[in-house]
Amino acid sequence: MEAQTAIEISDAEWEVMRVAWTLGQVTSSQVAEIMADKMGWKTATVKTLLGRLIKKGALRSEKHGRAFTYYPTVEEQPSMDMAVKTLFGHMCQMRVGQTLTDLVNQVTLSQADIAQLQAVLAKKAPTAPAMVDCDCVPGERC
Repeated sequence: MEAQTAIEISDAEWEVMRVAWTLGQVTSSQVAEIMADKMGWKTATVKTLLGRLIKKGALRSEKHGRAFTYYPTVEEQPSMDMAVKTLFGHMCQMRVGQTLTDLVNQVTLSQADIAQLQAVLAKKAPTAPAMVDCDCVPGERC
């Protein structure tokens, strides 16, 4: 896989990428079958999304006979990290902590995930500011 670059993908494209990342390589018929079961999508929808992901550089394809095989060109974790960083970059920085708290309350986490979060928070705590400043409008308070 090549060096990670920022690629903006839609919610539907994320679904296709999740399949490609999980399987490592996939044919359009495999993706179509999975997405028909999971999302109720038609084959044409899947082919459109695969084409968009190739144009964006998130997938590459190789022709094997009459079929194409698709391979992710970007890694899953860095892609998710960038998407989250972009999303959190759009938020008021004063609200990020509460948003993270809400998120942690809503998702299922493993014991290992919780231990890792606790360790990261314990390490950050000694140098954390008492309050995070609003970054929405310079000189204004939220």
